Amino acid sequence: MAIELNKDARREAIASIERYFREYMEEPIGNIAAGGLLGFFLEEIGPAIYNQAVADVQARLQARVMELDIEIHEEEFQYWRKLERGGKGRR
Repeated sequence: MAIELNKDARREAIASIERYFREYMEEPIGNIAAGGLLGFFLEEIGPAIYNQAVADVQARLQARVMELDIEIHEEEFQYWRKLERGGKGRR
C-alpha cells in the first residue's frame, strides 16, 4: 500500500523541508529536490511509521475490547436474588 499525502499536506511538507534546509543545513534545497526527498521518505520510511501506527491502534482497540465485559456485563440468574433483597418480583 503506497502512502500518499493529499495535495495540501504534500505542499506543506515540501515547504517544511525547504525551511529545514534553509535553517539547519549549509545548502538550501529547491522545491523539486524537496519533493523528491519527501517522496523518498514516504516510500522508504513511511511504511515503518504507518505499520507502527496500525500496531498502536490494534493494541488500543484490543484493550477496549477486553474492557467490554466489565462495562456491559450483566449478572445472570438474578431474579431470585433481587426478590430476596426486597426487589420486585411475581408473587
